[in-house]
Amino acid sequence: MLRWFSTVFLGAALFAAACGGDKSSTASVTNAAPAPTSSKPVPAGTEPSGASILVSGPIIVEHQVDLTAQRDGIVEKIFFDAPARVKSGTLLAELDGRQIVANLEASRAKTRSIAADLKNWESESEVLKADYARARHLFDLGLTSEEQLQHAKYKAESDQWDILRVKETLNNAKEEEHSLELELEKTKVIAPFDGLIARRYARQGQNVGKGDRLFWVTAESPLLMRFTLPEKVFGKIRTGQPMEVLSLDVPGEKHRARVKQVSPVVDPSSGTFEVLVELVGERGSLRPGMTASVQLDTPQ
Repeated sequence: MLRWFSTVFLGAALFAAACGGDKSSTASVTNAAPAPTSSKPVPAGTEPSGASILVSGPIIVEHQVDLTAQRDGIVEKIFFDAPARVKSGTLLAELDGRQIVANLEASRAKTRSIAADLKNWESESEVLKADYARARHLFDLGLTSEEQLQHAKYKAESDQWDILRVKETLNNAKEEEHSLELELEKTKVIAPFDGLIARRYARQGQNVGKGDRLFWVTAESPLLMRFTLPEKVFGKIRTGQPMEVLSLDVPGEKHRARVKQVSPVVDPSSGTFEVLVELVGERGSLRPGMTASVQLDTPQ
């Protein structure tokens, strides 16, 4: 019995010693002091003078448009195709306008007929004026009655109203003629500015409707970038501010640019404002539609 108590007491002592060793080891790790860090305040004059914002976006041009058909018709001729460079006013294609030409010639003939009729009325007016003058002279001599004088007078006045009516009819005919001339102009597809034909949608002989796309014409310069910035830098971007433009498509080129326009307001729905920059100098390998990056320095 004494041996059994001795064994139990010895085991309990060993267990207590082991637990005490683990506790001291754990406490030493838990209470270990953190690595020293510098908490020295930054002097007031050493803050950075500005921050940089890197934005990306597509390169665009001011003049870029899809030319559409202004009236229904069949494409009769196509004079230029992509990627031709054209000048402003160049005839790119033409729709069939034979019916309009025929109607225009008929309208011009009608205008000439009314103009001739007007001359006839004006000549008749001169005859009636002469008759009235003779009737008044005879009345002054007492050789004709007052009724005959009044008859000659009102007939001359009535002829003036007929002349006015024919003049208005002539004006209406001229406006109809002008309307047909405008319709004839709509059969011609004209380049609105100097640029490049990027794409042709229509084919010769194709029947197109009003509003159908015919050509995509784009200018090649000046190259622009339009993007938005957060409102926290509003007022820190100024017009004329220089910057550099880079593109991953042409990594070996750097281009100069300047801020062309800054929106005077902030969009309340997104909290951003719009900036437009323009590339200056040679464009190199940059083309409209490519993606580029701009780094803006925003002074504090």
